[in-house]
Order: sequence, then structure tokens, then C-alpha cells
Amino acid sequence: MDFNPLPTSTVVGAFLLAFPALFSIVNPVGASLIFHQVLADRTPHERRRLALRIAVNALLILLGSLLLGGYILNFFGVSLGALRVAGGLVVAIRAWGLLMEPEAHEDRKSDAASPAERKTDDIAFFPLTMPFTTGPGSIAVAIALSSQRPAGGHTVIPFFLGASLAALAVALSIWGLYRASDRVMALLGVSGARVMSRLVAFLLLCIGVQILASGVESLATDFLARR
Repeated sequence: MDFNPLPTSTVVGAFLLAFPALFSIVNPVGASLIFHQVLADRTPHERRRLALRIAVNALLILLGSLLLGGYILNFFGVSLGALRVAGGLVVAIRAWGLLMEPEAHEDRKSDAASPAERKTDDIAFFPLTMPFTTGPGSIAVAIALSSQRPAGGHTVIPFFLGASLAALAVALSIWGLYRASDRVMALLGVSGARVMSRLVAFLLLCIGVQILASGVESLATDFLARR
């Protein structure tokens, strides 16, 4: 039985799997509100310049995690099935926390970005990219997504192409929403952002369960093949 309804061997299928998961965990809508609050004393030009640099940095981090994370774990002897189970658990637990306590997640992000209020040197990478925008949770989700790659053959390339396009789309959303953070603040406000955070967290929870199920299926198939 196939637990994964998305054909990850295609570009579109990989994109439809990766984009909601990455968008949910990064949550550029909610993050843009904190970005605006933390950098309220900066000029609009400075915020736009930082938004572009953060988006580029986030893209590189997500691509590195997607393209290399799974292979690095496999190098250390972690099977693809085990990687999927672990990755699915990480995504599901992370999503559950976001779903139940979005305020706590916002507080952690605000604390991560707070040094930007004091420092005058380059803050685009630390703390505004790492860990504020794409922290350990985002990297873990990207590695979990990489575990969904096909076992081999010519289908691996379409999978990574679709996942890379999803990372690019998330980076573009970071750039656009951070750049327009003042308008996002005026449109949604804090309560509106929390409602959206809960919606995307539920979607992320479903994706985590899907990855976990595919990992259990893979482990069960390997176990039965050895019998």
C-alpha cells in the first residue's frame, strides 16, 4: 500500500509536497510581523535591503538541507526508511507545537531576532536568517523532505528539481513579505497572523504524518523481504 498520494518522482509532485511543508515551518507571514517590530527603528530602505539578503541566505540553507541532508545521514548508515520515520516524527512534533502554542513559537522567534535591535554590524545572516527565519526546525523539515526522494534512477532529478523550486518559492515569499512587512502588519495584525499560523501548522502536521507513514511502510517492506 502506498501512503504517499503525491507522485514525488515528478517535478509537480515534489513541489506540492515540499512547498507547503517549508512554507508552514518558516511561516514568513508571521515572521514578517516580528521582522517589522524588531527593525522598526530602521529605515524602509534598510529593511528592504535586509529582506533580500535574508531571502538569499534562507534559500541557500534550505537548498543545502534538501540536497545534501539525506545523503549525509545515509553516509552514516541511516536507512531511508529510518530517516523517513525520524523526519516524520520531527515534522509532526514541530507542527503540533505550532498548532497548540503559536504564541510560544512567536516568542522564540522574537527572542532570536532581538539582538538585531542592538547590533550595528551585519545582521542579515545572524540572527535574522539563522535562527530567526530558517532555524533548526526548518533545517530538520528540509532533511525530512529529502528522505522522500525516490530510491534511485532518473526520478531523483525531477524530485530534487521540484523541491528546489519549492525552496525558491519560499525564499521569494520571505523576500516579498519581509519587504512589505509594514503592509502585512496593517492588514493582518498579530491575531490574524496567529490564525494563519494555526492553519499552516495543521497542514504541516498532516505532511509529517504522511512522511512517517511512508517510512513505516518502507521499514515493513524491508523487514518482510528479509523473512
